Amino acid sequence: MERFLKYFINHLKVERGLSQNTVLSYRNDLCQLGDFLMDNGIEEWKQASRDDLLDFLDYQRRRGMEAASIARELAAIKMFYRYLSGEELIDCDPTAAMDSPRLWRILPDMLSTEEVSALLSVYSPRAGDALTLRNRAMLELMYASGLRVSELTGLKLADVDFERGIIRVWGKGSKERIVPAAARTLKLLSRYITSARRELVEKSPLIPYLFVSRTGKKLNRERIWAIIKEAALNAGIDKEIHPHTLRHSFATHLLENGADLRVIQEMLGHANIATTEIYTHVSKERVLNVHRKFHPRK
Repeated sequence: MERFLKYFINHLKVERGLSQNTVLSYRNDLCQLGDFLMDNGIEEWKQASRDDLLDFLDYQRRRGMEAASIARELAAIKMFYRYLSGEELIDCDPTAAMDSPRLWRILPDMLSTEEVSALLSVYSPRAGDALTLRNRAMLELMYASGLRVSELTGLKLADVDFERGIIRVWGKGSKERIVPAAARTLKLLSRYITSARRELVEKSPLIPYLFVSRTGKKLNRERIWAIIKEAALNAGIDKEIHPHTLRHSFATHLLENGADLRVIQEMLGHANIATTEIYTHVSKERVLNVHRKFHPRK
């Protein structure tokens, strides 16, 4: 597998003249695909079928990768197999019948409003346990403001502006954006900071991060994901849960209730409106309701 990948990378550098960062991105995407295929008993690129490649993309989706990133990976895979086919290194191109990345979309998993309520209820804010209050505050904030898990882990105390009701978030590429937080969420955060967090950071009071572990250290992405999955299990939610589930639900519920797509784009920190447009799939029921309400032949 490595030999054909080296041929392709050299082709990108020499014949296409792509930048080092772009070439590295292609290599990383294809290495992930190669590892996935090897784990599934496929030891040569030519042995991979169209279904194998779609299984890989679905695997990436279940891991929490955003639809735009999956579309980028699909573009890399298509280019790679087109190259192998053109160089007659494989007999047929398994991506030939796959849809164009521009049209191809993987819809994000989401929770209903009832499921979100059930998820949040697992960690009661009335509990006296510091970790329970921390977990509830985290999940409330993720759903209230649509934060990525990586953004949540990087939040500091100074990023929460209680007076203005906003959160300063550092997103992808170290881009800063301001997102609103609901009054209920801010009230819960205030309680967490003044009681639970103070208890958790007793041995390391100078740590700047908003959410900390039981030992007073910065929480990592994996632990937050585990907390969400544990809450879903205890709430009886039988869905594939990943780090972006609450973020997807945040955007979907805003759209369902009439929020402007551009506003949602701003709150999510998407550079391209096309990335935000994946959430328009949920408006089917809303469209039907609007049609029934306003059409003259209802």
